[in-house]
Amino acid sequence: MRSADVLLADGTAVHLRQVEPTDADAVVAMHARFSERTRYLRYFSPYPRIPARDLHRFVNVDHVDREAFVVAAGDRLIAVGRYERLGEGAPTAEVAFVVEDAYQGRGVGSVLLEYLAAAAGEVGISRFVAEVLPENGAMLRVFTDAGYEVSRKFADGVVALTFPVAPTERSRAVQAEREQRTEARSVARLLRPGAIAVYGASASGRGVGAAVLAHLRGAGFAGPVHEIHPKAMVTSASQVDGPIDLAVVAVPPDAIADVVADAAAAGVHGLLTLTELDPAARRELVRSARAAGMRVIGPGSLGVADATVRLNATLVPRLPWPAPPAPPGRVGLFCHSGTLGLLLLAEADRRRLGVSVFVSAGRRADVSGNDLLQFWAQDPHTDVIAMYLETFGNPRKFARIARAVGRHKPIVMLAGHTGVGGSGLDDAAMQALRAHSGVIETGTVGELFDVAMVLAAQPVPTGARIGVIANAFPLAALAAAEIRAAGLPVGRSGAVGPGASPAEFGAAVRDIVRSDDVDALVVVVAPPLPTGPVAADQSAETALLEPYAAALADAVADADKPVVASFLAGQGPAGVPSFRSIEEAVRALAQVIRRAAWLRVPPGALPPSPPGADPDAPTIEALLASYGVEVVGAVRARGAAEVAAAADVAGAVALKVSDRPHRIDLGAVRLNVAGPAEARRAYADLEELFGAQVEVLVQPMVAPGVAVVVEVVDDPAFGPVVGFGLGGPVTELVGDRAWRAAPLTDTDAAALVRAPRAFPLLQGCDLDGLAELLVRVGQLADEAPRLRRLTLNPVLVRGSGLSVLGAAGELADPQPRPDTGPRHLR
Repeated sequence: MRSADVLLADGTAVHLRQVEPTDADAVVAMHARFSERTRYLRYFSPYPRIPARDLHRFVNVDHVDREAFVVAAGDRLIAVGRYERLGEGAPTAEVAFVVEDAYQGRGVGSVLLEYLAAAAGEVGISRFVAEVLPENGAMLRVFTDAGYEVSRKFADGVVALTFPVAPTERSRAVQAEREQRTEARSVARLLRPGAIAVYGASASGRGVGAAVLAHLRGAGFAGPVHEIHPKAMVTSASQVDGPIDLAVVAVPPDAIADVVADAAAAGVHGLLTLTELDPAARRELVRSARAAGMRVIGPGSLGVADATVRLNATLVPRLPWPAPPAPPGRVGLFCHSGTLGLLLLAEADRRRLGVSVFVSAGRRADVSGNDLLQFWAQDPHTDVIAMYLETFGNPRKFARIARAVGRHKPIVMLAGHTGVGGSGLDDAAMQALRAHSGVIETGTVGELFDVAMVLAAQPVPTGARIGVIANAFPLAALAAAEIRAAGLPVGRSGAVGPGASPAEFGAAVRDIVRSDDVDALVVVVAPPLPTGPVAADQSAETALLEPYAAALADAVADADKPVVASFLAGQGPAGVPSFRSIEEAVRALAQVIRRAAWLRVPPGALPPSPPGADPDAPTIEALLASYGVEVVGAVRARGAAEVAAAADVAGAVALKVSDRPHRIDLGAVRLNVAGPAEARRAYADLEELFGAQVEVLVQPMVAPGVAVVVEVVDDPAFGPVVGFGLGGPVTELVGDRAWRAAPLTDTDAAALVRAPRAFPLLQGCDLDGLAELLVRVGQLADEAPRLRRLTLNPVLVRGSGLSVLGAAGELADPQPRPDTGPRHLR
């Protein structure tokens, strides 16, 4: 049965599924709750009750010519939508739906339309028609705002709408925008609640629940905090006046079900579950919570915090929040486990990095990093996103969201296990896919915060030239060497002597940072040489460095370029990211520069599919041809006579052993074979190597070129991805293959061509033609769900044009792809 939990426009969860005959009583009850106006707008008549014959037809469908979905909130139905094919085998179906009055205007109709359109497309229905009364403006907007090309006609007092149901670029964009808005709203009510309930705070003041309650009250949260406990004044959330957005759950596992039921009865929006649960209990928690319209953070969460509303619903008494009246921090922080959350918060506090929002997702049974990205996308209080991800739930969705969010807000990520369940791609390929999405991937907790510090405090660089200034010549040389090792150019550099005064040092910094020869600056400061007795501790060195820190702060106060510093003892000035080593400073700045370079590359456009594109083509050859990918023809032959006959053509041919047609290194290919006699001799050589009667491909010779390989893999975790690299056993042995998610924009394809390490071998080749080939392969990979894999090998690229000499692949029954189809919660 097709079913899913989905979010409405206000962030509330509901359950959508196909109708069942047992829904008859629930449909009658829902119909009874409709207002007279709702009945009239849907049925064009008062229709006070559903006749038995109509009811039977409503709930009994064949899921092919007639389909129906119902939406449930808790134990009652709130909406129904259906389509009915207009004639046997017809490509057109009539669509209609109706929503209970209390849920109208909350996006239920839009979700129903998405699922009905997807179901119709699977059974050969390509067009919907609908009849709507002119005064039913809300229903008209559901159809016209969905992103389809809707034509309308007014006749006989109704508006007749007609539109194709195949997804379009516009309809996908509308769906993604609605997904972002609903997921963001559901999270916002958890992080910035109006009222909070705490389950499990013991009267003794000890334990997890009591700790969170104390932290909530001590942080200055302005809204009401209700203690729900059998021995407290309030024993049930239903006794509380007003709505509750967030319930903190810190009860034993065997009490979770009672808490969920109590919160559901009170209409709570979401649960923050600190209690650890086993897998079966986690699934039941999410099922029961969503059935009541609630989201879940956890279980096993350390908690959540939001500086803008002084919310500290965590087990940590001290958070990295600047003391008032200083403004809150601007870095959003996400992690899974509580132990790592403690480490991250402590490190942020040590570095004086202000955190706007902190979320520990725990076991991530419901709310995930993708939900937080959707929230942070438009959160005005967060400028930088830092994430520690132990696993990826939906990596394709993560990459899609990150690519959009990353254009406006930097995303810094540390991947723990990096495990992507079921993925056939290696870690290097996954890292490349994430990097292409604009994610800054780091290797340690320290580097995660190093990069976040620079992003939070410094402007975006406009170029890659890094200048250097130090108060010792060897330190300047060391910094320059680190910059070159990072693959970046060194801009203007200089050093003042170790005896330079703070004023002289500040003047040198000011001179370089204003230079047109630098886009960013690394400042290295060592303690001045001692002129008196050496101190027993570092306090004297720190005191000596303070004037230099002040001079640096003054020199770069109005700089429009990023500046980082390495104070080899002591602390740098506020506002300038300071590091304990030169290597850390350069590494963090290099990551920021690479992100800036990614921002300067436009995302590109998705060209339309070529005329005649047929994603349902029966063979690999027909599929490629329909997308304009021509493969040089070849004749299969076995035995000297067949080979000689196949080679009896004008021009030279190539003989290739059919099961290894590109392995020149193994002697499986013979080139420039002219005529039947030479073909017999070449075939005899192949028989000696690969056995008698070996099958070969006889293929016309084409102009020489550089061999490359194009691949498509329908990855079970990431969906269809396109791989590209140079041909030959050496590049295949070292894994020199670059990857991008399908489909590819023109910019994606151009970047993919240049991504392999062996790209310099393609200099002088037709790179535009190769990029066009990748675009078309990306289109068919995205649009043909039957395609499991595809390899074009070899593709010979010349100074002008290219030739695809081999194509192999696999077609199978379509399988659901990650991050495709109608909106749904994981």
